[in-house]
Amino acid sequence: MPLRNLRIPTEDGVADGFAAFPDDGERHPGVLMYPDGFGIRPVLREMALELAGHGYYVLVPNFLHRNGPAPVVALPEHIGEDARREIFAELMPLIEAHTTDRVLNDADACLRFLAAQPEVAPGPVAVTGYCVGGLLAMRTASAHPGRVAAVAGFHSPVVGDGPDGLHGLLSPVTAQVHLGHAESDLTPEALGELNKALDAAELDHTSEIYAGTVHGFTMSDTDAFSASALQRHWDRLLPLLGRTLRQG
Repeated sequence: MPLRNLRIPTEDGVADGFAAFPDDGERHPGVLMYPDGFGIRPVLREMALELAGHGYYVLVPNFLHRNGPAPVVALPEHIGEDARREIFAELMPLIEAHTTDRVLNDADACLRFLAAQPEVAPGPVAVTGYCVGGLLAMRTASAHPGRVAAVAGFHSPVVGDGPDGLHGLLSPVTAQVHLGHAESDLTPEALGELNKALDAAELDHTSEIYAGTVHGFTMSDTDAFSASALQRHWDRLLPLLGRTLRQG
């Protein structure tokens, strides 16, 4: 299964990233995968390879490329709670500077890049993300309703900018949606309010709390990791992609 390091042209220079895809000479549906706040590292490569093994071309960009190549801050092999606090003290100013305009400019660039790859089949794509990457995925789906057929976010915030807030983010979306929330991130009451907003936007969606999880549950290099929740994530994500990208 090839894993290719890439340079993705954007309005603000070249973003580093990588792609994983089947080595069979065929064209496969494209999936844009946004990493969590810690960024590209071995666990993201493992997850992209797993997804590619199901027949997808998976593009993983460094969304903090304006601050240098990934990893933009030093990361230990295992990110424990003490390390998490120290790392996010460095990362949060960079993440906060990644404005909506930057998100959308980079999304345009990544989707153009996907469409140009000879290994990517024509047609719609999916976008998925983890932690802040889930919000980037939803913003990408909102900005490209004719291009993005599926969007998924895991242990990620779902918020909108400006006076229109969440309605403004969700209303343009035409993709099928799955949101898998950490129990530590969202109360049942907050989940109910979010799901009302998804219903009001008339989205085909599932949005649920993964019981017994904490923020970051998909990431095997952190203390938050839950093997059962990671499997549940695959059990939700793979059928979503199959329904939306492999029709006919």
